[in-house]
Amino acid sequence: MKTKIIVITLLSIFVMSCNSKKEKKVDSFDESITGKYWKLKTLKGKDIKMEENQKREIFFTLKANDSSVSGFAGCNSLVGQFSIEKGNRIRFKNMGTTLMICPDITFKESDFLDVFKLADNYTVKDGVLSLNVGRRAPLAVFEAVYMK
Repeated sequence: MKTKIIVITLLSIFVMSCNSKKEKKVDSFDESITGKYWKLKTLKGKDIKMEENQKREIFFTLKANDSSVSGFAGCNSLVGQFSIEKGNRIRFKNMGTTLMICPDITFKESDFLDVFKLADNYTVKDGVLSLNVGRRAPLAVFEAVYMK
């Protein structure tokens, strides 16, 4: 009798663990901010649109395996490191960019890069990420375009 109970218990644990590993649908977002392509939507409360002569849209990604940040700031590529702590706290460090000159671009990259210097927390809901400082209005708002 004890053997049957042990076998049934182990079998139920095995079945329950198999069910918890189902893949998530691509169109449903979890609360994780890593592994996603975050496209800039608003900066300091102003909508951002891609300029005609701009090579790519402004975005960044966070890679969990090496805590790296990469992206594009309008003219230059960006790289750096990040750390996430409890309470949706985030820190960016060692941020750097390439040194290209793009005289035809009117977007102020320095405003975008300041977000990474100032942001200390984030909120994420339904594929929208806000990088914030304190409890003020978001510094920047991003949309998850796709998952990497």
